[in-house]
Amino acid sequence: MRRLPWIIGALVVVIVVVVAAPYLYKAVRGGDDAPAAAVSTEDAEAPVGGLDGSWVVVPGSEPNETAAGYTVDEILRGEPVTVVGSTSQVTGEATISESTLDTAEFEVRIEGIATDIGQRDSRARSPEILDAQAHPSATLALAAPVDLTSTPSDGTTVTIPMEVDLTIKGTTVRKPVEVTVLRSGEELIASGAVPVTWTEVGVEPPSLGFVTVDPTGTIDFLVNLARQ
Repeated sequence: MRRLPWIIGALVVVIVVVVAAPYLYKAVRGGDDAPAAAVSTEDAEAPVGGLDGSWVVVPGSEPNETAAGYTVDEILRGEPVTVVGSTSQVTGEATISESTLDTAEFEVRIEGIATDIGQRDSRARSPEILDAQAHPSATLALAAPVDLTSTPSDGTTVTIPMEVDLTIKGTTVRKPVEVTVLRSGEELIASGAVPVTWTEVGVEPPSLGFVTVDPTGTIDFLVNLARQ
């Protein structure tokens, strides 16, 4: 009879492990990644100077550090996961005249994009997916001039619809994007998430049995610009 409590205890442990296993696994691998960076008005300052001129991408500072990458949903070993890959390796410039954004183009180094799992990143850089060796950069360019006169000068943001040309693996697609814009001090800060179907740009979403990647996602950016 002394074995009965031990047997019951063992059964309880087994049940707990079976029920909790997916959640424990999710905790071990880090769970969903943090959301992609977006413009924050925290510590925003009154704008200095006007909008017109040439602007260049700078690193910025928290909470508006320059970054770009991607967001995609996947099923990993039966569990839904949101994956966010990002890098600070972003360069680019923009020109504004008479409060109109005439040109803007940004370049992102594919090799620098990282998630919380190195093995996943290596796979993403492979020829089958982003092919970082043959196509080391992705670009995002403004497709048509945009009126910026609605940009506030009181430390708040405005969301402006734009069209952009997204180039990945040498393939360019034109996409709409809602861009959040903030003027703070001497800086112009903008962020957005460009919707994309991966096969449009030559990327075949992996389906390896233990992981299935959603066929759509977003290309995310937060750029901090300073006047040249």
